[in-house]
Amino acid sequence: MLFMVQMDVAIPHSVDAAEADRLKALEKERFQELQRAGTWRHIWRVAGQYANVSIFDVKDNAELHELLTGLPLYPFMTMKVTALYRHPSSTYDDDR
Repeated sequence: MLFMVQMDVAIPHSVDAAEADRLKALEKERFQELQRAGTWRHIWRVAGQYANVSIFDVKDNAELHELLTGLPLYPFMTMKVTALYRHPSSTYDDDR
């Protein structure tokens, strides 16, 4: 199943800068691992914001939930999740 997820990140100023940097590094490592596996298919930065729009390819809602709640920056994120379905007018057999 494909999902579009908008992630807005707001790390409180009370979080130590070194800890915030550590969490960001872990987040990047996890993202790249999931991208190489084909699970985190696409990511785009939202211009002017500490936010992204991503496309995930997972088995079901439960797998997406597990993945998102396991992200290092999850406690500081607000997310909007949208399930996607291939458009019948698409000229591609596989919209990967």
